[in-house]
Amino acid sequence: MSRNRICDGERCHVRCRQRRGTSTTGEPTLTTRLEKVSKGIPVLLPCIAATAAFRALAVQRIALIHPPWFADDTVQKGSAYFQKQGFEVVHASHMTPTRENTEVNPAETYEWVRSHVPSNADGVFIAGTGFRTIGVIAALEEDLGRPILTANQVAFWYALRLAGVGAEVAHYGRVFRNNPNRK
Repeated sequence: MSRNRICDGERCHVRCRQRRGTSTTGEPTLTTRLEKVSKGIPVLLPCIAATAAFRALAVQRIALIHPPWFADDTVQKGSAYFQKQGFEVVHASHMTPTRENTEVNPAETYEWVRSHVPSNADGVFIAGTGFRTIGVIAALEEDLGRPILTANQVAFWYALRLAGVGAEVAHYGRVFRNNPNRK
């Protein structure tokens, strides 16, 4: 589990919580509890951030790619979560071969996503905060012609949005080309 904050000197604006494979279940209860503990500082989860980013980009049909260390039931829960949010999940899988929580080479992630995302997906979410994916976003967006979202990228985007920071961030994908403060 990690804790990230966006602060300006003394004041903390946003706290990001990331828990492997659990952010899609019980999110309202979890965020409410964490915001109470943090004395009202907004808390975000990558799944909430991805939902907001897909909506900001007007994406309806999504492909979900999970790390190889996520179990099949986590893939199913992720799919159910996004369906409950009103998205059509046209593909959901985890990379193979299955392995423990180990580093996956960005080139491997790029090839897997490029070869497994169906043409009817409007956008892609690469779940899992343990992936090194920032470096593949621009190449995948160019090759696939659709927005690519990753767990760490959307957590950063959404944290900036919640904090009211309108900074443009280069090379982090289409989501950063939209106004982050647009709600």
